[in-house]
Amino acid sequence: MNPTSNRGTLPVMRAHYADILCQLAAEKGARPNELLAAADIRSNQLSHPENLITADQFAALCRKALDCCGDNGLGLEFGLRLKFTTHGAMSQAAISCDTLEQALQVLIKYLHIRFAYVTLDLFTEDDEAVIELEVLHDSHELYRFNIEVFLASLMDVSSLLFGSRLLEGGRCLVSYPRPEGVGLYAKLFGEEVYFSAGVNQLRFKKRFLDLPMLLANPVARRVAEAQCEEEMRQLQASTSVTEQVARLLESVRDGRLLSLEDVAAQMHISSRTLRRQLAAEGARFQNLQENVRHRRALEMLRRSTQMSIDEIAEHLGYSDPSNFGRAFRKWEGISPSAWRGLHVDSAD
Repeated sequence: MNPTSNRGTLPVMRAHYADILCQLAAEKGARPNELLAAADIRSNQLSHPENLITADQFAALCRKALDCCGDNGLGLEFGLRLKFTTHGAMSQAAISCDTLEQALQVLIKYLHIRFAYVTLDLFTEDDEAVIELEVLHDSHELYRFNIEVFLASLMDVSSLLFGSRLLEGGRCLVSYPRPEGVGLYAKLFGEEVYFSAGVNQLRFKKRFLDLPMLLANPVARRVAEAQCEEEMRQLQASTSVTEQVARLLESVRDGRLLSLEDVAAQMHISSRTLRRQLAAEGARFQNLQENVRHRRALEMLRRSTQMSIDEIAEHLGYSDPSNFGRAFRKWEGISPSAWRGLHVDSAD
């Protein structure tokens, strides 16, 4: 059972991201036509920044680029090519905010119209502000690449706006093992970089959340946010009800799962109408909930190695760990502890 089987077939990525990746790969000796052919993307699709490609096409392009160029730092280099102007209205809305905290909240709200694979969270712990990143797809070979792309892009923009200030007392934590050649990590994130940390986070001093944005402009922010809202409406119009429900279920990062009533309320329809629309697409709400639990279970078992099976079960909303064990055996055919032993060892 694929926990993300509904995701990826719809036009949710701007084609200019693919164009930028092709240019970078070409500089490293790859042939753009081969990259595009592997992803079933026509070259004329890259001719206009408003054109869309599917998430699956972009993932295939990334895999081919990694095959041709090697994965040593390609994600970081690609992220550095994604200047804040690349992201259009989303970046304009963020940099027009009054403070850094407001800007991050704007990014969290509109991130999926630019980065279909990623969710972002912001919270504080003691005297630190924490930006936490999670990749939603189940493509293991692209996991590190996607983390690197987003973190590098975020740090490049922060450097433009604040210089090296956020690095003062800050640190970067990533869930994957230390790769070969980490010089670019130190340049981007400072000396405090921790690998195999079980999470993907940027941490900095909490007081920096109040830093004023140099380009704050309330009028520009309203205009840019209105454009983001319109893009969200267009994306929803081109997205199935099943995909919309899956995205809403994924959007909650505190361990709980939204109920049918919760999701219907967010979609401004009745529970009965939502159930009927899902049925028309051959989907059931309970199965979508289980897909999210399945994906999160695999991710936590692979990445959160310091958490016990019982703790993971509780985080996933199981009041009884034995229920988690039974569900996991149904999904994967083995126990959670056995799966972790096989996949964590092989990942390391």
